[in-house]
Amino acid sequence: MMKLLIVDDSLDAMAVAKIRLAKENLNILCADGGTAGLEVARREKPDLILLDLDMPDMSGFDVCRALKADRNYA
Repeated sequence: MMKLLIVDDSLDAMAVAKIRLAKENLNILCADGGTAGLEVARREKPDLILLDLDMPDMSGFDVCRALKADRNYA
C-alpha cells in the first residue's frame, strides 16, 4: 500500500484532502506543519508528500530542501 503524507497548517484543508483521498488504496499520514511534516517524513518514508508551501513554522520549500539534503531519507 502506498504511503501518502499530507502536510498543511490548515486543519480544514488537510481534512478535505484526507476525505477526498480516503477512497483510494492509500495509507494516509498527516502532519500539521512543516516541522512535524519533516519528522513524519523521516520516520515513515512516504511514497508521496502533498505539501503546503506557505506555513508559518517551516515553509514547504524548506521541508523539501531538508529532505533533499538528508542522506538517510533518500
